[in-house]
Amino acid sequence: MIGVVIPVHNEEALLGRCLASIRDAASAEALSGEAVQTVVVLDDCTDRSAAIAMSFGVVTLALQARNVGMARAAGARHLLAGGARWLAFTDADSRVSPGWLAAQLALQADAVCGSICIDDWGGHPQHVRDYFRQTYVDADGHQHVHGANLGVSAHAYLRAGGFAPLACSEDVALVERLLEVGAQVAWSAAPRVMTSARRASRVRGGFGDTLSGWAAKLDHVLDPLDSLNPLDACIRTESS
Repeated sequence: MIGVVIPVHNEEALLGRCLASIRDAASAEALSGEAVQTVVVLDDCTDRSAAIAMSFGVVTLALQARNVGMARAAGARHLLAGGARWLAFTDADSRVSPGWLAAQLALQADAVCGSICIDDWGGHPQHVRDYFRQTYVDADGHQHVHGANLGVSAHAYLRAGGFAPLACSEDVALVERLLEVGAQVAWSAAPRVMTSARRASRVRGGFGDTLSGWAAKLDHVLDPLDSLNPLDACIRTESS
């Protein structure tokens, strides 16, 4: 069985389209009919996220932690207990491609770090969009870590100790631990995920905050593409 985990905190506006995309990915011919189970981890939700998840017939778990690391870990535990051999992770503000799961598995690695593309730049100034497009590496061999596009085998996940209870960068910590234990990590652009560039980030220090930070820096330099630290372009944060 393949497992998919989605941490959710008040995502009624976007959760439905995320789940619809996962439903399509789960029915890909390349999976040869293997079962796919999706777990939505409702973390301190006060909106209609639970009702939306249940309308798709997926498993829901409830937490009151406001901690994305704990949410991802809870979903992973549930799926591992059910016999999952592969764990795939995305975010509620993201949409995966129909071939997302198949692309992860086809790489035959212990873990897969995928890249992202942005579905809507509304609310961001043009220079932030330009900076992202000129510096972000959406190609094989990238070094980005996104919780919105991450996969790992059950064996490697357990060997690495799973997600730490971190409120941010829990995905980076897991990948670093995977590398420490000798797991084979594929840095690939094949598994496609489209994610939101919303300014109201659900995770402090997440992708939305990264983009807002770029905007603040770019507003204070004359030649932004030359003046920012190139390492800022290597996004290694939770893309919520």
